[in-house]
Amino acid sequence: MPDKRSAGLLLFRTAAGGGVEVLIGHMGGPFWAAREEAAWSIPKGEYGPEETPEAAAAREFEEELGLPAPAGERVPLGEARQSSGKTVTIWAVEADLDPAGAVLGTFTMEWPRGSGTMRQFPELDRIGWFTPSQAAPLLVKGQRIFLERLAAHLAERGGGA
Repeated sequence: MPDKRSAGLLLFRTAAGGGVEVLIGHMGGPFWAAREEAAWSIPKGEYGPEETPEAAAAREFEEELGLPAPAGERVPLGEARQSSGKTVTIWAVEADLDPAGAVLGTFTMEWPRGSGTMRQFPELDRIGWFTPSQAAPLLVKGQRIFLERLAAHLAERGGGA
């Protein structure tokens, strides 16, 4: 079985107080509903061999948030292998958007399991801006490395995280 691969965009902006904030989303569906810590994700999704990771990242952003991927320099934050075995590739993009304007995408699954009833759930049930220190415990463990890589990029260019 081929390795699963996923790609996404981590938006960041300068906050009102001068620090940096990142945009992340709380994963939707019944498994994540009562969880907060380690239940958030960078907007991302799977792609196949017919698509480049960067194109998939933009497509998945639009599918999950219902908004076009923002224009701007795509800063490669590299890859990370998740505990599930999936390899995730992320780009950072400096951009601002109002979470209230998002139209969150959905997926269908059998719920409750074994019931034969198919239900729709949001891929992300809410999105928000957080400082990297606020976002770190919220993100699933395997994606926290991208916050560190963003901080390193910002330090190199003379900004802080």
